[in-house]
Amino acid sequence: MDYEITPEDLKTLQDSGADVVVLDVREPWEIQMASLAGTLNVPMNDVPARYDEVLDRRKHIVVMCHHGVRSYNVTAWLRQQGYDKVQSLVGGIDRWARQIDPSVGIY
Repeated sequence: MDYEITPEDLKTLQDSGADVVVLDVREPWEIQMASLAGTLNVPMNDVPARYDEVLDRRKHIVVMCHHGVRSYNVTAWLRQQGYDKVQSLVGGIDRWARQIDPSVGIY
């Protein structure tokens, strides 16, 4: 499985009914500005302390941040912890808003 997934491919997965968990690792103030419904919100700095209690390593997990840098780092870290089905959302919520759903908002 690739380390990254495009917003278009994530949307296709979601539309197909695939069981995908979107992990939003942005800070609470960022989530207030723009967010996707149904995401699991755990700020990046809290992931090491909480990942094992909130994530299921058997599920497909897509990590999202603002532009894709933090999510890529969290994806790499989770893979080191044995989570093989984890991908980073390329371009983050910013690209999602620009290419998939403009109602999400850009900040």
